Amino acid sequence: MTDAIVAEGLVKKYGELTALDGMELTVPEGTVFGLLGPNGAGKTTTVRILTTLLKPDAGHARVAGLDVVRDASRLRARIGASGQYAAVDDHLTGAENLEMVGRLYHLGVKRSRQRARELLERFDLGEAADRPVQGYSGGMRRRLDLAGALVADPPVLFLDEPTTGLDPRARASLWEAIGELVGGGTTVLLTTQYMEEADRLAHRIAVVDHGRVIALGTADQLKDQVGGDRIELSVTSAADLRTATRTLTPLAAGDMRVDAAALRLTIPVDGGAATLTSALGHLAADRIAVRDAGLRRPTLDDVFLSLTGHQAEETVKENAR
Repeated sequence: MTDAIVAEGLVKKYGELTALDGMELTVPEGTVFGLLGPNGAGKTTTVRILTTLLKPDAGHARVAGLDVVRDASRLRARIGASGQYAAVDDHLTGAENLEMVGRLYHLGVKRSRQRARELLERFDLGEAADRPVQGYSGGMRRRLDLAGALVADPPVLFLDEPTTGLDPRARASLWEAIGELVGGGTTVLLTTQYMEEADRLAHRIAVVDHGRVIALGTADQLKDQVGGDRIELSVTSAADLRTATRTLTPLAAGDMRVDAAALRLTIPVDGGAATLTSALGHLAADRIAVRDAGLRRPTLDDVFLSLTGHQAEETVKENAR
């Protein structure tokens, strides 16, 4: 399988700040590659270099077989990009927005108009094609922005947090569209703060921090790095939480996580269901009222927390609502 994106030793500095510190990426054609990391980890800087918007201070990269610095002008015709803020003109209609993009790609008036109509239908925007974009919902605007990135039918697509701020239904709709694109052979590099999004879409995932890759693999491989099963349980009082923590510490196969605000305890364990049964027996013997308990595998949230020391930004926001 040919690699659509290869980045080797990318370095980018802004004065005293090192945004990228030897970034390495390899993305095979026809796959989704997820780039995860905390704010300021270097995700967006990486995308800007790979889309020719920034030049690296060191290292090199090739996208669709073209060098991002030497072949920048030719490369721009072979890539598409969609960011976390829809880059559309509110005063133009949906059709006019896409036709304008087509002309910027030198497709000509007739082909630009034809391509605009094709994409509007593909993204369920046909009925809104001749309406000003200022009346579009957030999900419609995001779909239009993604359509704009596809006007020139690029083989490589960069999506920088494309579903930020969308409701679950609009997010699922965009996920479906991305899946269809990859099914047709498009290569996608996706940065996201939504762990569920990366888990569902990405064939491989790189976790980045401080401008470099700190973990790489499939979602399952990354989860296996964190460890085995977890018992997650919640109790009804702070006193019970303290007692449960003491009681279950001998069963833990690693560091326990205590969420005092939610009265929740997460315990890495060996032994699976048998250990859960034993834990519940110990809690019953101590007369601790368990509100909820279950056994689960690690999630990408656990991976993110383990590798970076804190939760993903969007996970924090969701839990605060």
